[in-house]
Amino acid sequence: MLHCWFQVLLGLVLVVLFFSLSSSLLSSWSPFPLHEHYQKFWNMTQELQLFQSDKALPTVAPTGSQYHEAYPRNYHFIMDNKEVCETRTPFLVLMVPVAPSNVGARDAIRQTWGNSSIVRGEVVLTLFMLGLSGGDGVEQQQEKLKQENLQHYDLIQSDFMDTYINLTIKTMVIMDWLATRCQTAAYAMKIDSDMFLNIDNLVTMLQMPVIPKENYLTGMLMWDRPVVRSKDSKWYVSEELYPEPLYPTYTLGMGYVFSNDLPEKFVAVSKSTKPFHIEDAYIGMCMKKLGLAPTSAPNPSQFKAYNVKYDRCEYSKIITYILATSQELINYWNDLHKPEPPC
Repeated sequence: MLHCWFQVLLGLVLVVLFFSLSSSLLSSWSPFPLHEHYQKFWNMTQELQLFQSDKALPTVAPTGSQYHEAYPRNYHFIMDNKEVCETRTPFLVLMVPVAPSNVGARDAIRQTWGNSSIVRGEVVLTLFMLGLSGGDGVEQQQEKLKQENLQHYDLIQSDFMDTYINLTIKTMVIMDWLATRCQTAAYAMKIDSDMFLNIDNLVTMLQMPVIPKENYLTGMLMWDRPVVRSKDSKWYVSEELYPEPLYPTYTLGMGYVFSNDLPEKFVAVSKSTKPFHIEDAYIGMCMKKLGLAPTSAPNPSQFKAYNVKYDRCEYSKIITYILATSQELINYWNDLHKPEPPC
């Protein structure tokens, strides 16, 4: 009888130990919110059957102390419109990261600075980079995107979750597309969807003889920027992800311009560069690892951030400004392009 009771107690101890270990393993993922996103992603892709090829490799889930893997070739294009660079040789490609649902921003850009295919005699392309939506109504959203792309042929979509913490992935997928689908372009610009862009001034700058054709990155330069360690900030980066107190010199992510030899180099170096979600600083880190540094624009004052009040003369001289709404972009653009002199 004593022997039987001993076996029962031993069994209970083993059961308790098993559940304790399982709980501990699951809780170890709690600091990594992307684990949940990746699980949702796989459930969704099974339903949507987004992958056409049996050879498609799975998106890499977070490992070790990393939030995500920034190496872009772990992801796969769902829409890529690669033929846009096969039929033309662009001088400049404008790559706009935007949320899948933000069709209003895309339409505003199509009506304004993204509307011109020839600027000062140069071929210019405007393309939008999207990830995957989460939540309810994903199938309907995906169908709308397919129809939008059939109308405009300007959407590029990859199979990462389109979330704030994945901004670095989004930027690196842009670099991968440029490196593999549009090598013939001379320059490219990563520009946010809430920006005013004076495309004529940008092309004029890039046509200047002093602008390098290789290893060139410019925009609004950030020097000696401290890494945010406050966990309450959306710009928080832990010492584990980035141990240095200061970021290397980088260009503000609102809009930076680069020679098109750099994307392939960024892709290569990202494979060994620990990722963090401050995408513009991450590009600065990649530049540093390549032994390169961003360059000041010929007229640095043309790359501006916020402006309190619209001024027609001012907007005729700059390259970038951050705006509050898409309607502002349409209004300012139409006003700037009236026939009378701006100043």
